[in-house]
Amino acid sequence: MNSIPSRNKIKIGSSVQIVQKQDQRSGNLTPGIVKRILTSSSSHPHGIKVELDNGKIGRVQSLG
Repeated sequence: MNSIPSRNKIKIGSSVQIVQKQDQRSGNLTPGIVKRILTSSSSHPHGIKVELDNGKIGRVQSLG
């Protein structure tokens, strides 16, 4: 499995793949563009929490 990106790699406007709360068991990823970064720490074992431009919230699993 890829390493989860740290906060300094995630920028507002970045294209990312997130896992939403309800998809954590299935691992279903949702693509989107970062609108806001919600996690203040530099890293998190499950991914940095962000809000996408469509209003969805989840943890970043990969960039691009």
